[in-house]
Formats: sequence, C-alpha cells, structure tokens
Amino acid sequence: MSERREVIAGHRGGGGGSPGRVDARGDGGDGRGDLSVTAVQPDEPNEEARLRPRRLADFHGQPELTEHLGIILEAARRRSQPPDHILFAGPPGLGKTSLAGIVAGEMGAGMRITSGPSLVRGGDLAAILTDLQEGDVLFVDEVHRLPPTVEEILYPAMEEFKLDVILGKGPSARTIRIDVPRFSLIGATTRAGMLAGPLRDRFGFLGRLELYSPVALAGIVVRSAEILAIPLAGEAAVEIASRARGTPRIANRLLRRVRDYAEVRADGVVSLDVARSALELLRIDELGLDKIDRAILDALCTKFGGGPVGLTTLSQCVGEDPETLEDAYEPYLLQCGLLHRTPRGRVATALAFEHLGLPIAVAPSGALMLPGFAREP
Repeated sequence: MSERREVIAGHRGGGGGSPGRVDARGDGGDGRGDLSVTAVQPDEPNEEARLRPRRLADFHGQPELTEHLGIILEAARRRSQPPDHILFAGPPGLGKTSLAGIVAGEMGAGMRITSGPSLVRGGDLAAILTDLQEGDVLFVDEVHRLPPTVEEILYPAMEEFKLDVILGKGPSARTIRIDVPRFSLIGATTRAGMLAGPLRDRFGFLGRLELYSPVALAGIVVRSAEILAIPLAGEAAVEIASRARGTPRIANRLLRRVRDYAEVRADGVVSLDVARSALELLRIDELGLDKIDRAILDALCTKFGGGPVGLTTLSQCVGEDPETLEDAYEPYLLQCGLLHRTPRGRVATALAFEHLGLPIAVAPSGALMLPGFAREP
C-alpha cells in the first residue's frame, strides 16, 4: 500500500488539497465517536451539522427513495459487500449530502468528501482513491462538474476497481494498473442533465429527490426544534414549513431566525404569532417568496403589463445577474405557477397578479394585461 501511494504521489505532483476523511467508527476510525460530517467540513456551522439525520429511519420526506435505499443497504450488508455506486439528483438543500453520510453510517464505513470542481487533474482523484480503505464511501458533490480527464480515470475505478496511471511523457511513457480498494461512489448533482452519459450509466442506483410537502417539512421543523431545544408550538412549525419553499435547508434556516426573533422580541417561545411576525420581518410571504421573488413579479406585472419580457431586461429591472435569476429564482416561481417561459420572454400568470393584489385584464390575443397598458397586436 505504501509503495502504491508513493507512485501516485509522484504522479500527482502537488496541487489540490486532500479532502478530510470521516469514519463511522469514530474520527479517523479509532472508535471514539459517531459519524460526523463536521470533521471534514470545519467551516460548516455546528448547529447545521447537528440537524443532519444520522440514520435512514430519521430521514423523512422522501419515502420512496428511502425505501429503495434501505433495500440496497440491507442487501449489501447481507453480502458483506459495499453497496453499489449511488447518484443523488435534485435541487439544493434537499438532503443529498445527508443521505451520503447516512449510507456510510448504516454500513459502518468511513466517508471521504470532495467535489467535482476541486478535482482538477487526474492525479488528484488518484491520490484520493489509493488512500481509501476497503468499503469506504467516496462522496463527490457537484459530480457533473468533473473534468473529462478525471472522468476517464474514474470509469475503470468504478467498474473494475482498477486505476490506470501514466508515468512519464512521450515515447518513454508507460502505463501501470493499480488495484484500489472496493469502495462506493456517491455522487450528488443539481443538474443531472449535464452529467456525462457514460458516467451516469455507471451508477447502480439513481435517486431523485423531490421538493418536500408542507406536512413533511413541519415534521422536520419539529425535529430540529427538539434538537436545538427551541420551545415551538405546532402551529408555528406548520407556518414555518409552509414558507420554506419545500426545502429542509430553508426550513431550518427560517427556524433559527424565528428563534432569534423570539429570544429578542418575545419570551423565547415560538408561538404562531411570533413566527408570523418574524417571517414578516424577514419579508417571507405566505408562499415563501422573498424580496427578490416579489421584485421579479412586480416588474413583470406593473412595468410590463404581465410580459413577455426578456431575461436580460428583467434582470436589469431587479438588479440581479441573469444567471442568478434563471438558476436561483425562476425555478420556484415556475413551480408555483406564477411565471411562464415563452419564446418571446417571461410572462406573469393570473396567479401572479392575484398574489400581488393587482387587477388583471385579458388582451384580445389571450395575454394578460393590466388596465391602461397598450399592447402591441
């Protein structure tokens, strides 16, 4: 093993920090603690790490996914083998990293965490793979951003647990094949469509995480409040969950901000009225829309009579980059039925006018129009 690592170290030639390692038997595998993602993510707030579920039974809101995952893990335990490679896809904040930690914890294995953009050269990945132990979990966040050269090295490692390393350059170059321990690769992506087909097909299980229902989010808020010792009324948990955009990460963030408000402006108990007052101060409305969301709808409805409006024009009206609008704000507005994308631009729906409390009219062409707005035929 030491000889193999020396070869890889020489091939790597420096660059790219080695990500930390977490072991389910303790920090570094010495049996002194439970699985802890904070050991490899020191910048992550400790509160956030405490809220992550550690076992599959504690992970709520994705029943179909957790059922399939439970079968895969139980079958792997019975065969005394690492589980198959797993790909988790879905919007940010739904629990992809938490599920990776759960897989490692359920299997009693160590977990190595890295990300696609940090693996610049093939040597970076080779150094990580050769440092794994038998049965370890390698978690790659934003796996769709892996460089093609790194992907080519990953293919034989995933299929045959072999690593092809090229030593030297030109006519004197030679290739050596090194065995790597059997491991489970867990990839997470927010853009499954950008994942290369050959890489996607090598995952044995593809799990798609959907937005959570308000009922499921309310249960998550109650669980987080218990962990953080926050006195929380049931109605307040439902109120916070209904404004969390179907995302546990946002729900937990809102819970912490409501807690702060309750400690400063109230008696520390989060009642329904306290939760509503705190969320109003944060300018989070009943649908979970924030200041920028409403600015987008307001620009569409009041300045352009409902649209269509080009993305660049709309971004200049609200003071945000077009990419930010398209990636961070538009998806939720589309899901709520407040916005439509058309070949001519963005169009506000009748629900958008209704949500803003604005009167609407319908042009002869069928497009929405505010009274007093002259529209081109």
